[in-house]
Amino acid sequence: MADRHNRDLDRKPAALPAPLNSKTVDSHAHLELIHNSEPDSPLIKATLDEAASVGVDRVVQVGYSAEQSAWSVKCAQSFPGRVLAAVALHPNEAPVVDDLEKDLKIIEDLASHPRVRAIGETGLDFFRTPPELQDKQRYSFRRHIKMAKDFKKALVIHDRDSHRAVLDLLIEEGAPENTIFHCYSGDAVMANECIANNYILSFAGTVTFKNAVNLRQAVVLVPIEQLLVETDSPFLSPMPNRGALNTPAQIPNTLRVIADLRGESVDYLAQAISENAERIFGSF
Repeated sequence: MADRHNRDLDRKPAALPAPLNSKTVDSHAHLELIHNSEPDSPLIKATLDEAASVGVDRVVQVGYSAEQSAWSVKCAQSFPGRVLAAVALHPNEAPVVDDLEKDLKIIEDLASHPRVRAIGETGLDFFRTPPELQDKQRYSFRRHIKMAKDFKKALVIHDRDSHRAVLDLLIEEGAPENTIFHCYSGDAVMANECIANNYILSFAGTVTFKNAVNLRQAVVLVPIEQLLVETDSPFLSPMPNRGALNTPAQIPNTLRVIADLRGESVDYLAQAISENAERIFGSF
């Protein structure tokens, strides 16, 4: 994540979209990668205020390492009513940490915190993790699934070039009640399998890209109660700002594209996403 972060810091922030009429939620963001600041800093507050100005008044701050997950919890503590935390070791992080068991214990300790409402992002990534480290990745994913069930928290899945392996492992372990495919990247066939298993599909700015035919076919299939929208900021800024620094304020651009694809009003979709987030993660 560090190299990717450094590249994104050089990008200019995206222009603000027109505000939504209904308040909604960014279900997956990395606020500390936008500013590299303390979790209660004025910079974080300014980003949250900017998002709220366009109708995105709540954010799920998602962990990817032991240290950054602790940051996420402090951020959620600092902004009650606005930020909740998810904690985990990213699937590319888990195989390369110095002491996996130590870091998993840190995540487990954080998981019991009342401001932590999800375990994630965890999962499998066969794009960046070489075959010789994938067993370690699978082990970490299994441990995170168990944590989500033990603590009755949602599970947030990172899945890159590993669709079948993720789906099979969820069947083997038994998926938590609320299992979210973050930044959904599968096709319509996979979407139907996820829908049948009551998984939640969260769509990022990638659904707005011109070459994202599979994502646009998938998003129209998802029952409204199984749908979330996210930024994955500071990455994946949606059109018309692709390539810019992404922030939670960009949710309206993605939401409007999804509403158009689904033939639903933007207000209806924003409200439904808000209700889904509150049901899945609890009150902010």
